[in-house]
Amino acid sequence: MPATTAKTWTLRRPDRALVDRLVSTLRVPPLVATLLANRGHEGGDATARHLDPDLHHLHDPGLLPGMAEATARLGRAIDEREPILIHGDYDVDGVTGTTLLVRLLRHLGADVHWHVPNRFTDGYSFGEHSLVKAREVGAKVVVSVDNGTSAVETITQLAEAGIETIVTDHHEPPRGALPPATAIVNPKLDGCPYPFRELCGGAVAFKLAWGLAQERSGALSGGRVSKDLRDLLVDLMGLVALATVCDVVPLVDENRVLGRFGLKALEATRTPGLRALLEVAGIADRSLVAEDVGFQLGPRLNAAGRMETAGRAIDVLLSDDLPTARAKARELDELNLERKRVERALLDEALAEARRFEDPERYPVVVVAGQGWHQGVIGIVAARLTERLHRPALVIGLDGDRGRASARSVDGVSILDLMHHGADHMLRYGGHAQAAGCEVAADQVDDLREAICAGARASGSTRHAEPALELDAELPLREMTPVLMRQLDRLEPFGEQNEKPVLYSPDVRLAEPPRVIGQDGTHLLLRLRRGEVVLKALAFGMAHRLPELELGAPIHAAYTPRWNTFRGETNLELLLADFRVGPRPSV
Repeated sequence: MPATTAKTWTLRRPDRALVDRLVSTLRVPPLVATLLANRGHEGGDATARHLDPDLHHLHDPGLLPGMAEATARLGRAIDEREPILIHGDYDVDGVTGTTLLVRLLRHLGADVHWHVPNRFTDGYSFGEHSLVKAREVGAKVVVSVDNGTSAVETITQLAEAGIETIVTDHHEPPRGALPPATAIVNPKLDGCPYPFRELCGGAVAFKLAWGLAQERSGALSGGRVSKDLRDLLVDLMGLVALATVCDVVPLVDENRVLGRFGLKALEATRTPGLRALLEVAGIADRSLVAEDVGFQLGPRLNAAGRMETAGRAIDVLLSDDLPTARAKARELDELNLERKRVERALLDEALAEARRFEDPERYPVVVVAGQGWHQGVIGIVAARLTERLHRPALVIGLDGDRGRASARSVDGVSILDLMHHGADHMLRYGGHAQAAGCEVAADQVDDLREAICAGARASGSTRHAEPALELDAELPLREMTPVLMRQLDRLEPFGEQNEKPVLYSPDVRLAEPPRVIGQDGTHLLLRLRRGEVVLKALAFGMAHRLPELELGAPIHAAYTPRWNTFRGETNLELLLADFRVGPRPSV
């Protein structure tokens, strides 16, 4: 396994005058002002909206391209009882978007059916399976979720069969012609007037749901959304929060509003499927943060599509009664445990293969392949390789003479742009800046690797960099109090472009001997002390660093504070990003 490199610590130093101005105008503690400044906020209305998001900050769905045509066509389908097929994808984004449209259309009395491709037999997005399912249910209209903008061939075939398609998507449009859909609702289309282009697929589906609610209510009540539809849309925002966090879109602007209020909707939901999912994850009946969605709910939903079929996740979310939902949620939990076992084994194989490409100058992008590598976890393994090797990674699971791949990238580098260099060696590919996928012939893997790496070297778009840890602020441990933590809570949900704070507390000590914890013995539990203040600290994946620690030695801790709820009691704890022992480091 390639050795990991010690992180370099860098303390961010925002403009002091800006921090003072934010403290004064926003009436926030200096630490909150520092975090805002570190994330590019300069004050004014935009910063105020970020600090205190409001539902009124959501943009009008009518500004999205194709919205009028899409809602009019769906309205006619509802009125004439034409079968509608919602065609999703097999990740959290597609699953939640599919669920929310099915729920809304059922509420409106539509004849609605749903379909998601099988990762192992159908592949990503539209294909022959789409035609088969549309004909099976007699669909007159197919609505895509989180895919379809590039599905020219299949949507053309649907049109030739007399089946109209409405595309809702957030992926970059193809370089050539768009598919012959009745409407394409995508904020990334050229010339789109929508003021925010970084919605996830589930959020675009939610916008269609909102637009349809306006269309239906307008026919009845002069344009206002009726109360029953308004209440349903608020509840559906819980699904949007799941999609927004798990698809790793920037948590700024409209996504911040959807994330903040979607988490509240999740907390309060009475929907059996979501309640069961919260229960099996052990996070029911408490305040939720983005981390709960990303690390507890998302993996369980994704496990269905990774290990079997994403339809099992939709079955949970659409369950009408709690006992049934609980039984199905427990099955998802078991699938997730199996996914973890498969992932660990495949990661070891991929790391062994990556030893052949250790030179970051020769191979600025890691491209590895293996026969029989499980298609359901190659995306996760690509992410793990990126974390370990600090380079973009593309992991290919081969099945005979063909393979499917998932790619992930490092901050500031578009993996999709890098893959363009290897276009001649792929059967098809697509995605976005941080995550993409492709299909490739087995005999083209080496050529693909050479082409992508050559393009990366020529463009200078990615260079091997030592891992760095940016510290937001130095904070004496005694000042990390529950009162301050409640102020930091105003910045939730954390995620892309609104990162969790990383704080630095120097010269602390162990209050007691550290302990190795976790089923596989890979984590550390510490209790850190400074004067009378003692805080629990967890160091995930750092059990191998136990010999560095000793009672009485000075420890310098880099961490993210968080709440931990256990047996009904909530306490402040620290999640260690790194630590140093001995002389105070220079930052």
